[in-house]
Amino acid sequence: MIVNLLMLGKFALSRKLFKSTAVVSSMTMISRILGFIRDMMFARLFGVDSGTDAFFVAFKIPNFLRRLFAEGAFAQAFVPVLSDYKEQGSKEALRQFINKTGGTLALILMLTTIAGVLAAPYLIMVFAPGFAWEGKQYDLAVQMLRITFPYLFFISSVAFAGGILNSFGKFAVPAFTPVFLNISLIAAAIWLAPLMPDPIVALAWGVFIAGAVQLLFQFPALYRLGLIPRLQFGFKDSGVRRILKLMVPALFGVSITQINLLLDTLIASFLTAGSVSWLYYSDRLVEFPLGIFGIALATVILPSLSKNHAADDAEAFSKSLDWALKLVLLIGIPASLGLMMLAEPMVSTLFQYNEFKAYDVMMAGRSLMAYSLGLLGFILVKVLVPGFTSRKDMKTPVRFGIYAMVANMVFNIALVFPLAHAGLALATSLGAFFNASLLLATLLKTGVYQPAKGWRIYSLRIILATTAMTSLLYHFVDTELWLHWGLIDRAMNLALWIAASIAVYVFVLILSGLKTKHLAA
Repeated sequence: MIVNLLMLGKFALSRKLFKSTAVVSSMTMISRILGFIRDMMFARLFGVDSGTDAFFVAFKIPNFLRRLFAEGAFAQAFVPVLSDYKEQGSKEALRQFINKTGGTLALILMLTTIAGVLAAPYLIMVFAPGFAWEGKQYDLAVQMLRITFPYLFFISSVAFAGGILNSFGKFAVPAFTPVFLNISLIAAAIWLAPLMPDPIVALAWGVFIAGAVQLLFQFPALYRLGLIPRLQFGFKDSGVRRILKLMVPALFGVSITQINLLLDTLIASFLTAGSVSWLYYSDRLVEFPLGIFGIALATVILPSLSKNHAADDAEAFSKSLDWALKLVLLIGIPASLGLMMLAEPMVSTLFQYNEFKAYDVMMAGRSLMAYSLGLLGFILVKVLVPGFTSRKDMKTPVRFGIYAMVANMVFNIALVFPLAHAGLALATSLGAFFNASLLLATLLKTGVYQPAKGWRIYSLRIILATTAMTSLLYHFVDTELWLHWGLIDRAMNLALWIAASIAVYVFVLILSGLKTKHLAA
């Protein structure tokens, strides 16, 4: 809503960036809504037990590797190099680069997938060692990981195709693609699960099928660009070697949040049964605003920054970052505090049915409150890392990522004993802010980012509006009522308070004098 409103501004670069962000956000919202329907079905049909914990781990491992390698290191290395070929090379050179990159990536992914399937028992021991104490849970997790691991091959290929499309300003297809994962999992839960001896295993097959469908969905858009890859091995190709060289240090720097979330799962496997599931459901709710806004903004800003850097336009580079950071504060701060204030009502509305009990709402609500505190940090990391990777500086995010990972582990140890699973979520949030502060401080110190005028009054306006919104929710929302209402009452009241919060926030922003010109890039 806010993004669409801001698109009315009369600034050419701002309009283009706003439009691209709005396209990605809209498509992502469709996927996230279907994702909530999917998770509601999971909660209703499967509840929270050792079986759901096993599936979430089996799904999280290839999903983590996908975010780490494909959407993380590969995307951040591939897009800047692709931008160089677009700006400086011929169309034929661009095609050859894509062909060789695609063939090399496919070979690496195929070998990784085979290794992952064979090593599934060891991967479960590494990522969820607590399962080893529960024989059936461990065996189930291994079985499902062998089914879900090929998803890494499919979805990483999807990320490769998406990087090409995004670089050519075609954001809609890559942003819409995740919808098919949710459709596949919903179909598996409804129709396939009742047919299987272990119903939860149907979800693993849903993941496998979704990967293949998502990859096929990319081909028409690539065909229209005339860029469907003809796979060739290119380990000796200069462009491919540049990508591989940039990828190695980017592995930690760009996906440190995902590493921290996986460490949470590892430690949670030793906690009370259900801890992994509580963290999963709360993380899913944080992923909603993060995906709709944070990832969408990062997706749009990377090609823009890469283009500015390739054109040696430092002023435009800084302005693009400034525009993105203004939007981060405008939407990230109220989203973070609103999610925290409405944590239990959201969990109750979406998941408290059949096998998902009031106790599960309370426990998932605790970790959601802890994750929501870090939402702004998560978004900042997504937006700030491209400020380095677009300039082919992978080492700095790596160094800061390692610092943040170490800090996160220290926070985990300090907070897991008094706060259990919620302590793990809070540690991840603190680690994200630590990482973001290091990234921002370095961009400022080196002069790569030079803030535009008006930041002080802009920040004060946002703080004032957020305070008004938070006060409304704190004084008038009774979270206990959601535990006793039915679906209709829960949904209506949640929608009412979300709408009221947005209205108060926007109203105070307008009263304070915020105008679209304050957001111009």
